[in-house]
Amino acid sequence: MTDDVRSVPALELRRYLGLWFEVGRLPLRFEDDRATDVTAEYTMAEDGTVTVDNRCRDEDGKPTRALGQAVPDAEHPGRLQVTFLPEALRWIPFTKADYWVLRVDDEYRHALVGTPDRKHLWLLSREPQVEDAVERSFFDTARDQGFDLDPWIRPAQSGQVVAV
Repeated sequence: MTDDVRSVPALELRRYLGLWFEVGRLPLRFEDDRATDVTAEYTMAEDGTVTVDNRCRDEDGKPTRALGQAVPDAEHPGRLQVTFLPEALRWIPFTKADYWVLRVDDEYRHALVGTPDRKHLWLLSREPQVEDAVERSFFDTARDQGFDLDPWIRPAQSGQVVAV
């Protein structure tokens, strides 16, 4: 294990945009552990920020959506700051969270995203499921950077994007 969490040194943000399925994650206080069909869709806004559209079904099957905004870090291409506060409150200091791309494959089909404090981690894929070998490889990257994967959550994926 290394001491520091490392983001990718280069990220082609336009290639990263689009729909991602959540293959798995560490537990989050703001996301239902039993949520299913979890997706994140990223689109570029005219001002250069990224609109984040997270969707899922909660444990009761109810559609849920969270809209946020990500701001790329000009000095570190693999790092963004994300907020899900209502637009009118996004000016408040210290309300953005780190969103670091720790690994992305050459085809931009799979991505590992985490936070430098190692509390949050996601494995994302352009498809609802990933091959075991791909998952193991990305897990190795996470473990190498000091993430504890024991509490890992794998949401069920039907391959559908939740309509809200």
